[in-house]
Amino acid sequence: MNDASSHAQGWRPATYYPDPAISALDPRFEKYWLKLSAVERLATGLRWAEGPVWFGDGRYLLCSDIPNQRIIKWEEETGAVSVFRKPSNFANGNTRDRQGRLITCEHGGRRVVRTEYDGAITVLMDSFGGKRLNSPNDVVVKSDGTIWFTDPTFGLLGNYEGYKAEPEIEPNVYRLDPATGKASIVAEGVLGPNGLCFSPDEKILYVVESRGVPNRKILAYDVSADGTTISNKRVFIDAGPGTPDGMRCDIDGNLWCGWGMGDPELDGIVVFAPDGVMIGRIALPERCANLCFGGVKRNRLFMAASQSIYALYVNTQGALGG
Repeated sequence: MNDASSHAQGWRPATYYPDPAISALDPRFEKYWLKLSAVERLATGLRWAEGPVWFGDGRYLLCSDIPNQRIIKWEEETGAVSVFRKPSNFANGNTRDRQGRLITCEHGGRRVVRTEYDGAITVLMDSFGGKRLNSPNDVVVKSDGTIWFTDPTFGLLGNYEGYKAEPEIEPNVYRLDPATGKASIVAEGVLGPNGLCFSPDEKILYVVESRGVPNRKILAYDVSADGTTISNKRVFIDAGPGTPDGMRCDIDGNLWCGWGMGDPELDGIVVFAPDGVMIGRIALPERCANLCFGGVKRNRLFMAASQSIYALYVNTQGALGG
């Protein structure tokens, strides 16, 4: 694994400001664009980077490398890259709960787990209604402590990102209350549920429909006042030729989405305003699967993009949670 100074795979850092990889597609994006900030590559040499999560108390980033069966760790203070967990059970999405513990979706174990303070792993959910989950993909934690995750079949399709198997249950979006152990299906009929996140006020849940026909879509749902159910399913974004994957909201409700695949011109990050207008783009030399905000002020965007991890300082902050 190489550090940020590596120029493998054609990556070249910007040599002047503003970074030409960043572009405003709408005047509203200008306030978020730091003209003296550039995209940096922090690490490379992964096979399929996913599930970045920031640990501010330790000033480090964790990121899944699914086919390599590991979670890697990047340290902000030194830039050191190391292996945090191997084997990882084909870990994919990661987040933290309200107590700061790591929550992980595992393709291999077909489960959602929590890493305790002492490093022990607690299985939070691996089945529903007596049937095994498929391959939990992405996960967020709501302010009430409940865990929301997607469960497509991607990890069952072969032996590259999981273990090939036949699904026992339909792909769904779940809500789990870890305090009671009670789980419920909050969304059915989503074609390939993938990335998900809440709006800053938690009144909207966004879900990527990655097998949408004819295009991928970002769906939006209204969250009930008691936070237990969702309703009013609607298409927030029709991605057209784009491929949204993981996503996060900033404090203003803008949706920052991993994007790309098929056309190099699409690879990177796109940003949507709360009204669904694409307002900004960050071009990367690789498809971006997922992202998170971190850094001391939560104003650093970390991007898990195919074989590398990138970062960019922006003039906003990630919404709390997720």
